Amino acid sequence: MRIIVSGGGTGGHIYPAVTIANQIKEKQPDAEIIFVGTREGLECEIVPRYGYPIEFIEVAGFQRKLSLDTIKSAFKLLAGLIDALKLIRKIKPDLVVGTGGYVCGPVLFLAALQGIPTCIQEQNAMPGVTNKILAHFVKKVFLGYQEAGKYFGGNSEKIFTGNPIRKEILEVSRTAAIEKFKLDPAKKTILVSGGSRGARSINDAMALVETSLAGRSDVQVIHITGETGYEKFIGQVEKKVLMSDNIKVFRYMHDMPLALAAADLAIFRSGAIGLAELMARGIPSILVPYPYATANHQEHNARAVEGAGGAVVILDKELTGEILLKQIESLLADESKLQKMKDAAKALGRPEAAEDIARKVLALLKK
Repeated sequence: MRIIVSGGGTGGHIYPAVTIANQIKEKQPDAEIIFVGTREGLECEIVPRYGYPIEFIEVAGFQRKLSLDTIKSAFKLLAGLIDALKLIRKIKPDLVVGTGGYVCGPVLFLAALQGIPTCIQEQNAMPGVTNKILAHFVKKVFLGYQEAGKYFGGNSEKIFTGNPIRKEILEVSRTAAIEKFKLDPAKKTILVSGGSRGARSINDAMALVETSLAGRSDVQVIHITGETGYEKFIGQVEKKVLMSDNIKVFRYMHDMPLALAAADLAIFRSGAIGLAELMARGIPSILVPYPYATANHQEHNARAVEGAGGAVVILDKELTGEILLKQIESLLADESKLQKMKDAAKALGRPEAAEDIARKVLALLKK
């Protein structure tokens, strides 16, 4: 059995693809899984780390207004269709799975036209353009958020599964996390992250927050600044913050499952997979959506969680240290509200999503 998995550009498309692939391999060990991506996307770095072969096609996303770049993208799309056709003929897949990003457009489209079973997984509450188009051709669409269903047309079956997350997210314990980070088990732990590249607005706000929280006996902070924001943040904060036992600042976090296991409250952007991990562990959150995300999908994600009671949203343009500190203090002072948010977040979690998707993907082969 040969399966093509395509999705790329950002980690938000690639990690779900890898997670689904891993689950398919668990269920069907003899399956041969080949990834398809572009050389410009992060998939060329991430996918090989997980032991999967990857093939590349040349394709680019369309600009949202007419320009010379739009014409260039059209030519690249044509080249991508030719590359994808060659790959499909070479690999002869029994099944094709897409997780978003413009790279999966040509692959899923041509596979569907040839009668090969196809499906896509959409991570966000506001779907991407490629997946909205593909929904008219594929057999199934797996939804990370129920709210996304209304944006899809076509005759494909729309199935709410939640977003696939890594197994290790749920396998680690709070006790192990407390020990790893040398935390105090009696204190509430705030986990702060703006993603692997960091979020300047969150880091700037946290400079004031951590100055206020430094030395407190009831709270501790794990702050991941991101690679590009670390030096600036260290230069911003007072020495007492860096010397405080209850404030721990990291450039990058290699042990994110452990960091999540320690958290009682998170301050995050609202990328779909990061949110799925928070929900699976039932972590209440203060969400600051990235304002320049395509089609503002991060705010749509955040509002969906807020509407269910699992988060509070602060827009990036409104974020200040004072506002963030006030919100943190309000939540920490109200144990009942924090518990209700925790319960609401947990209710949104779909830890079984990857296994569910893999099972339904493989079921396409039996039809």
